[in-house]
Amino acid sequence: MHCLRRLRNTSVYNIVQRQLVSFSEQRGYKISNENTSRTLCVTACVREQDSIAKPLRSIKKKSKHNNPQYFVDIKQVRTIGGNGGDGELTFLQLWVNDQAGPDGGDGGNGGHVIFEASTDVKDLGHVLPVIEAEDGEKGYSKDCFGKNAQHNVIKVPIGTIVRDLTGKILCDLNQSGMMFIAARGGAGGHGNAFFKSDVNQSPKICEYGAIGENLQYLLEIRSMAHVGLIGLPNAGKSTLLQAISRAKPKIAAYPFTTLRPHIGMIQYDDYEQVAVADMPGLIEDSHKNKGLGITFLKHAERCATLVFIIDITLDEPWRSFEMLRYEINQFNPKLNDRPLLIVANKMDLPNAEVNLQLFQEHVNMPVIPISAKMGTNISKLLREIKILYDNFKIDEPEKNNEGNEEF
Repeated sequence: MHCLRRLRNTSVYNIVQRQLVSFSEQRGYKISNENTSRTLCVTACVREQDSIAKPLRSIKKKSKHNNPQYFVDIKQVRTIGGNGGDGELTFLQLWVNDQAGPDGGDGGNGGHVIFEASTDVKDLGHVLPVIEAEDGEKGYSKDCFGKNAQHNVIKVPIGTIVRDLTGKILCDLNQSGMMFIAARGGAGGHGNAFFKSDVNQSPKICEYGAIGENLQYLLEIRSMAHVGLIGLPNAGKSTLLQAISRAKPKIAAYPFTTLRPHIGMIQYDDYEQVAVADMPGLIEDSHKNKGLGITFLKHAERCATLVFIIDITLDEPWRSFEMLRYEINQFNPKLNDRPLLIVANKMDLPNAEVNLQLFQEHVNMPVIPISAKMGTNISKLLREIKILYDNFKIDEPEKNNEGNEEF
């Protein structure tokens, strides 16, 4: 068998060599055996250099049910700890001793409300606006203590920031398993058996259980997606997200169809998944909270890369890009330091080619022309997104190491 394999490999190599020799004779070139082997080696090296992963098209069909799934990255919650159980006031009476003394037990402690960072959840959609813990059980006679209540542990995504209503950061849950006690439960009250002493053999006193804490917090997710789609209303952001992922955002011909961010996942053949967020449209003076602009701009803070979707069919599309950069700069100047892509959408409409040339002259930056509706040039956009994602994976550990050294 080994000899047959060697013979087969040799025959394939000879066929390739004969084809190259015949091609060189037709062209008038001379080629040697060394050049043939060198050509095959160079071809293999070129294939190794082209290591950028390719996007995978989903084979599974999308669901026909219209169940919108929004990504909740910020939520205000009220946490209420459980109350402690009351102590019992009783006296033991036996058939041989009707005055056996106090035997009231203590009440159980109330449960805490705890936030735990976990990889099992991705957003804050499951977190209720009011979170309560169980109350402790009251004490009983015959020195029976009440049962302590179970803690109410709420799982939140890794990277959740807990703030108070004034905006002060109280905790950053940046590692899996980290916990933050949001509301402590009340302690259980003592029964009359606790107060028995040499001076007072039959105390007629007991304690009520303490009341649990009642506090409000603001939960924010530090990182929402790897890529955020930024643009004016009706620029085609939702159409693009639907074209590159299995997400089903609402698409209509009127503006502000997207009021909450949608998340879609792009799968590549190297088993990597890139999260893309469809942001609500921005308008002029959004940094002054016009049209809920501050709420929409906060979503952009939680994306590692910004992709500007420009409607190339507008009269002066470069004005839209300048306005978007200005609004982001006024809101948070650090966002301009993040990597970005410029995408010219709606290239299938008339006058798009002329506007594209004018847009490139005014912007002086690389522009990717696409048509999200027709699927034109989508593969090139996905390739650029993968390159930015790979660079982000390399730069992020270095930034974390620098932050740890400074700390």
